[in-house]
Amino acid sequence: MKPSPPSRVDLLQGTLDLLVLRTLLFGPAHGHAIAKHIQAVSEELLQIETGSLYPALHRLEAQGWIDATWEKSEKGKRAKYYRLTSPGRKHLVAERMKWETFARAMGLVLKPTGEEA
Repeated sequence: MKPSPPSRVDLLQGTLDLLVLRTLLFGPAHGHAIAKHIQAVSEELLQIETGSLYPALHRLEAQGWIDATWEKSEKGKRAKYYRLTSPGRKHLVAERMKWETFARAMGLVLKPTGEEA
C-alpha cells in the first residue's frame, strides 16, 4: 500500500518573509526559484503561490531587507533577482530566534504529559 502524499500546509502569518529571507541566504534568486526552493526543502509541504510571493518580495524590498536587479535567467529571459542585504541578514537572525522559541513553546504545550496518556 502506497502512503498518501502529504497534504499542503498553510503558512502562518509572517512566516513567508522568514522563508524568503532564509532562501536568499544561499545567494541571489528570482521569484520562481525562491518558490521552488521552499517547496523542495519542505518536502512539498509548502507551496508558495505567486499571489503571496511577489507582495512579500516587494514588502521585503521596501523594508531594505532584500534588494533586486534585473538580470538574464539561466533560460536567457530577463528576470528580477533578489539578494539578501546586511540589514536583512540581521532581521533573519532575529526572526529565526523568535520562530525557534515559538516552535519550542508549541512543542512543549502539545507534548503529551503523563496525565494525558
